[in-house]
Amino acid sequence: MTKTTTKGAMALPLNTIVAGDCIEVMNSLPEDSVDLVFADPPYNLQLKGQLHRPDNSMVDAVDDDWDQFSSFAAYDAFTKAWLKAARRILKPNGAIWVIGSYHNIFRVGSALQNEGFWILNDVVWRKSNPMPNFRGKRFTNAHETMIWASKSEGGKYTFNYEALKALNEGIQMRSDWVLPICTGHERLKDSKGDKAHPTQKPESLLHRVLVGSTNPGDVVLDPFFGTGTTGAVAKMLGRDFIGIEREAAYREVAEKRIARVRKFDRDALQVSVGKRAEPRVPFGQLVERGMLRPGERLISPRGKTAKVRADGTLVGEDVKGSIHQVGAHLEGAPSCNGWTYWHFKRDGKTVPIDVLRQQIRSEMET
Repeated sequence: MTKTTTKGAMALPLNTIVAGDCIEVMNSLPEDSVDLVFADPPYNLQLKGQLHRPDNSMVDAVDDDWDQFSSFAAYDAFTKAWLKAARRILKPNGAIWVIGSYHNIFRVGSALQNEGFWILNDVVWRKSNPMPNFRGKRFTNAHETMIWASKSEGGKYTFNYEALKALNEGIQMRSDWVLPICTGHERLKDSKGDKAHPTQKPESLLHRVLVGSTNPGDVVLDPFFGTGTTGAVAKMLGRDFIGIEREAAYREVAEKRIARVRKFDRDALQVSVGKRAEPRVPFGQLVERGMLRPGERLISPRGKTAKVRADGTLVGEDVKGSIHQVGAHLEGAPSCNGWTYWHFKRDGKTVPIDVLRQQIRSEMET
């Protein structure tokens, strides 16, 4: 079901595929209303003539009208216009992903910076099953490049570091992603049995992008919606989407595709978060709430002690300060995580003070 939100006098068409030119449509949307833009713009491949395999069969290359530009200057003007429109509708802490090939991504990267975006990373999508190079005159083109950028240098963009690390079996996610191109059942076909779209992106790619840089309930806009990979993955992951597509044939395929998608249940939408993403709880709050009392002694793993004061600081034999400062001093260390360092006694058991912090955090979530 389509839902809309209103900002000022303008409606935001959530979970809708909007027909029309992407620049005109984006310029009609409310300013600062979108959390993420994922863009797969025309690559401007500049193909000259037909491409054949060694057996003389013709390659189904990208030769559609939407990928035709009269010159680099025309392509640059188009890129500048849609990027400007996209930046206007992004929230202050919003971000953008743009994917491209060597034909266009360097021009797009320059335009991003010229429009005020702040580049965070470039990510290489290395295709595990690329199309071969049939002429044998160049390297096999086995990757595409994605640029991830925040709306501005100081933007507090979303980055779910721990979730991406979990996807990668506990190892930091790198900027080179090895994923297959669309084949088999994932490759959408038209009524004639041909590819519905020549550059359909795999859902695995969008899954990683959206898990890593959005949260459930965020609004994701795709100005070159095609057959709707962004919308399908957004729906599964509990994000709202806005698709813009001028080609009726692509819209028809995308609408049918997305209608078949089932949203994951609420528990499945949750992802791993790092400690920095959790709500901040001052140690003094434990004292204010009587979870620890002024005068109560805390114990370190090596048996050193400090006394809790009414203002949430600690005092030891020759030191006073925060739970972190006192712990670091007693250990002769440059720093100390006081939450895991200090313990208290309850019913004859030694308990880390972090248990009390987690109790408060759980109350915040309910």
